[in-house]
Amino acid sequence: MSNAVPLPAGTVLGKSYEHGIDINLGTYASPSWQPVRRMSGWAPTFPKVTTDVTTYDDRGATNEEVTGRGFAADFTVQGNRSTTTGLYLPELEAIVAAARAKGEGAVLDIRFYHKPETGTPSPNDAGRAQVTVELSRQNTGNAETETFAISLAGKGEYEPIENPFQGWGATVPVVSYVSPPNAGDGDLITISGSGFLGATSVTIDGDEVEFTAVNGASVIAVVPVGEAGAVPVVVTTEAGASTAFTFTRGA
Repeated sequence: MSNAVPLPAGTVLGKSYEHGIDINLGTYASPSWQPVRRMSGWAPTFPKVTTDVTTYDDRGATNEEVTGRGFAADFTVQGNRSTTTGLYLPELEAIVAAARAKGEGAVLDIRFYHKPETGTPSPNDAGRAQVTVELSRQNTGNAETETFAISLAGKGEYEPIENPFQGWGATVPVVSYVSPPNAGDGDLITISGSGFLGATSVTIDGDEVEFTAVNGASVIAVVPVGEAGAVPVVVTTEAGASTAFTFTRGA
């Protein structure tokens, strides 16, 4: 007879590799999220910021109030390059560039999230942060794979977000942002997200509109004639239709 305390039905032990991080290759308002491929060693921390609130009532003991939380993380990524251009994968190029820049050029917009092998992703383990970067080549031997050690330091607190992970085999498009807000009749809008390659239709408030799929993360569309207010935006490919994104349009 086992003395182990039984786990609830449907419980699974978490795996170390069930996490992901994306780099925004677009703008903050119109993000183009690129997953960091061939990464490992994801180790986020949320260091506390404290204020001394000690009084006589503490009788000589320390008493600190947690007034804030920062964000920091470390991970490694393999240095995969294009044999045609010589460049690293675009997300690694962005990391390398930020690690060598200063000012706003040294800042990256990133998001991190739980991406389980099976089951539902955690709704509480996903966030977006502005970070600066430190980078070093980890493997420098004579017969080793090129690997970079990456350290991220948050600029302020991270922002909790809805977990964007749709599953390992998911190919259905996902709309994450539409800009500019309040665009009206005949205006061009940018629909940002993922899985847009091969898009067959775009609807705004149920009306099919003219569009151009710029790449897998960006679609340009024309706002149809209609009234101002919140309207659903849907992108469809052969894999299916995205979940409707609510966009506030102008007249």
